[in-house]
Amino acid sequence: MVSELRLVVTAPDYDEALRFYRDVLGMGELGAFSSPGGRVTILDAGRATLELADPAHAAYVDEVEVGRRVAGHIRVALQVDDAADMTAVLAGNGAQVIAEPMRTPWNSLNARLEGPAGLQLTIFEELDRLGQA
Repeated sequence: MVSELRLVVTAPDYDEALRFYRDVLGMGELGAFSSPGGRVTILDAGRATLELADPAHAAYVDEVEVGRRVAGHIRVALQVDDAADMTAVLAGNGAQVIAEPMRTPWNSLNARLEGPAGLQLTIFEELDRLGQA
């Protein structure tokens, strides 16, 4: 039985990636370690899931969120309380907005960004939980 999903990202600009994901996105620091000439920080990203999609579904999500196929085989989706606000904050802190927040057919507000360390991010807010239709 798996008890934790840990996504390990090699970040050429470690300090910028740490600032962005820890300080801007607000992922709490669980631990920081060093090796000879290297560093790693483990950040708390909340509950983790592994979402497996076939190529046709991945293309559909890209089409809905961006209007064209843009993601590689890995995209990180992060649920936030306010997708529009978080998109603006992230854009102001170095992320490149690929697509502004928009309501999806599955009733969430999703934005697509390119974050540090080459991670394509979907920032999403679940609208159903708020009772919004």
